[in-house]
Amino acid sequence: MPDLAAPLVEWYRQNARDLPWRRPGFGAWGVLVSEFMLQQTPVNRVIPLLEAWLTRWPTPRDLAAAAPADAVRQWANLGYPRRALWLHRAAVEIRDRHDGVVPRDVDALLALTGIGDYTARAVAVFAYGDRHPVVDTNTRRVLARAIDGRSQPGPPSRRDLAAMEEILPPDLTAAAAVNAAAMELGATVCTARVPRCDVCPLSDRCAWLAAGRPDTGDERRKQARYEGSDRQARGAVLKTLRDAATHAVPLADVVPDWPDALQRDRAIDSLIGDGLAEASDGMLRLPL
Repeated sequence: MPDLAAPLVEWYRQNARDLPWRRPGFGAWGVLVSEFMLQQTPVNRVIPLLEAWLTRWPTPRDLAAAAPADAVRQWANLGYPRRALWLHRAAVEIRDRHDGVVPRDVDALLALTGIGDYTARAVAVFAYGDRHPVVDTNTRRVLARAIDGRSQPGPPSRRDLAAMEEILPPDLTAAAAVNAAAMELGATVCTARVPRCDVCPLSDRCAWLAAGRPDTGDERRKQARYEGSDRQARGAVLKTLRDAATHAVPLADVVPDWPDALQRDRAIDSLIGDGLAEASDGMLRLPL
């Protein structure tokens, strides 16, 4: 396997974006919150909401003491609002199980609500400096092209962690830099649609570029259109609740002009099922 670590680290030192969670002293709680928010959400949307969140709840104990409804409301328009409830539950678990301190151990992190392989390792690596492979969508694309010669990665697999582990240097600081650099390269240079191979630090050792950048197909799961979807209906219902002064609205007044009444009702039912809304006495409200 070609050496990818050295050019990645050198490129990252010169080209990494100045992002809040990369600054010294940001802390494990800040890293954890940022990782929750960054799931399927662009960086430019996350930064202002992250700063507002950490100003309001600077520690897990602060969030754990708040009502779940406050977390859902503060989540605003980030999308996938279940993440707000999961983050609130994780804060309660951190308070109750770990004395209010975000755990360092990957298994302890994985035991928290809403945390999977990527987030657990990201916190352990970027907050605590431990050595683990950290693999997100951008990293998987870099590995697929540079090592396997594929235009797009296959479906997520445990093999991704093994592939990343193989390129990590033994030094803790360098390993963390390689993890961050692979993600950054995939986000800014080795992009899905228009990769900028002319400025890529791996261009002299990339299997895909050497093969002439063939289209090897795309097996990734396609996301359904948002416009007219159940997700859009759920978002409209939640916005109504967030905007209401008491975060409660008569059921009959919840987006009554939605073009598909059955879809609206389905959205309400699914939000109740997910714990994002509660219904009683003819009212729909954010969770207490």
